[in-house]
Amino acid sequence: SRVLYTRLPQDIAERKILLLDPILATGNSIIAAIAKLVEFGVRMERIVFICLIAAPEGIRNLFSVYPTITIVTTEVDEGLDARGQVIPGIGNFGDRYFGTDQLDADDLGCDGPQVARNDSVVSMH
Repeated sequence: SRVLYTRLPQDIAERKILLLDPILATGNSIIAAIAKLVEFGVRMERIVFICLIAAPEGIRNLFSVYPTITIVTTEVDEGLDARGQVIPGIGNFGDRYFGTDQLDADDLGCDGPQVARNDSVVSMH
């Protein structure tokens, strides 16, 4: 995953950040977003990641890159399916929200989600 657009306030490094994403699946998108914030000088202790549903694989992947990140979630689901979507989950949140659930990765010109594999122990901060 990569960040396609960034527009942040000049004083972003001095702010506390609530980083929101409805679903933490593989963790790759949120890792890219955090990397961008760190690039702009935000310290890790100022970032809190909040999601509705998380997969254990995404939590492990995120902690493997940012071990001190604070994660707040309402649910840790079973895991990921072969397509990298949370199961049982709620499907693709973005597709549901934007009404694009009829499209697949080929329609969008991308390879689809990448599944992170990590056998480390999950610990929530």
